[in-house]
Amino acid sequence: MWEFISSLGIEELRRRQDVAELAIRNLGISFTIYSEGENIDRAWPFDILPRFQDGAEWARLEEGLKQRIHALNMFIDDLYNDRKIVKDGVFPAEILANSVGYRAACQGMRPKFGAWAHICGSDLLRDKDGTAYVLEDNLRVPSGVSYMLENRLLTKRVFPELFRDHAILPVDDYPNQLYDLLASMSPRQGEKPTVVVLTPGIFNSAYFEHAYLAQQMGVELVESRDLVVGDGDRVFMKTTRGLKQVDVIYRRVDDAFMDPEAFRPDSVLGIPGIIRAWRAGHVGIVNAPGTGVADDKVVYSYMPEIIRYYLDEDAKIPNVPTYRCHVESERKHVLANLDKLVVKPANESGGYGMLMGPYASQAERETFAGLIQKDPRNYIAQPTLLPSTVPTLSASGAMAPRHVDLRPFILHGQNSYVTPGGLTRVALREGSLVVNSSQGGGSKDTWVTPAQEER
Repeated sequence: MWEFISSLGIEELRRRQDVAELAIRNLGISFTIYSEGENIDRAWPFDILPRFQDGAEWARLEEGLKQRIHALNMFIDDLYNDRKIVKDGVFPAEILANSVGYRAACQGMRPKFGAWAHICGSDLLRDKDGTAYVLEDNLRVPSGVSYMLENRLLTKRVFPELFRDHAILPVDDYPNQLYDLLASMSPRQGEKPTVVVLTPGIFNSAYFEHAYLAQQMGVELVESRDLVVGDGDRVFMKTTRGLKQVDVIYRRVDDAFMDPEAFRPDSVLGIPGIIRAWRAGHVGIVNAPGTGVADDKVVYSYMPEIIRYYLDEDAKIPNVPTYRCHVESERKHVLANLDKLVVKPANESGGYGMLMGPYASQAERETFAGLIQKDPRNYIAQPTLLPSTVPTLSASGAMAPRHVDLRPFILHGQNSYVTPGGLTRVALREGSLVVNSSQGGGSKDTWVTPAQEER
């Protein structure tokens, strides 16, 4: 790759970057940010230089991700049923009692295949010592897979020579894998299921992805007003030919808003009675309601214990070392070292609500000290890791190192599937550690080369 890039020269690379950005605008690949009460659509930020992942190393990461999603699903199922892990003293009862993601309406449910988190986006980060860590697990409505797919198509446009001459593991079968997973969750076997993608609507920041995946799978994209729960607690879609029964809902609506009968009564994004239909076994919902109980950074800190408890194995991919602020001794350490640590709230995402201790002012650290003391269960702290860097075409047109993480997507039902590589997110600003697109980050295509024995 280096020889190829060197032969092109910076000017040609810059031209190809311009071609990619023009394609992004023409194809309407965008994301939405919320600023001062306004919804702003922006073109997807993309860097043409791909990131590489060795096949043999990737195989080890893939096994670790499958192990993790398996344990997470066993954990969620246990919490809503027998709670053995709590009774055995491995997971604290007070953490569960104060979980904002726990849904009492899901108690006693046992979804098909024992799968609650069917789709997970686990963020991986490589530290300066070369160790790969799991930074967090995204279980409720993980997003970004459409950008992974579009990144591959864009890179094929920009560097067709490389795809002709080199073996790169494909990612374009993800929509088929996703559809097969969704279809397998249908309660009506023996006939083709009716699958829909439920979106909050066009103003949602991930609406592009909702529409993209529905189109790629060949299923209907619906909003709450398109669905109704009818006689017998069955879900129906309104069509020009009348009502049509729905078998599986791939929901991209947070479960707190899914059903005003079961959760928030003021929700205008939900369908009254849909939880009744799910509990009655008349519709499959992916991801299952209540999955957010494990999408909690305090729960994340217990993942090594969770994996060991359910699978009797050590975690194949380690967590970032984490301090739990609800534990008094660890909280004291955090408060005494706020200038060295990253503090994260339990249920925020996208890099919001964090304290980057080494880069924060004394006033900001004092504010966070007060927040931690007021609600210690809501915070964890971690050492400031310096993520690995990869070559990136900078705004000035030259190549420069930029920090990255990686979000592979894991599907779990009767079997598990992991996308080869995933979405590499890159901090486009020099010196920045923030990879989220809403805060100035971008993305790259991720190439996994086959392991030697596969070539």
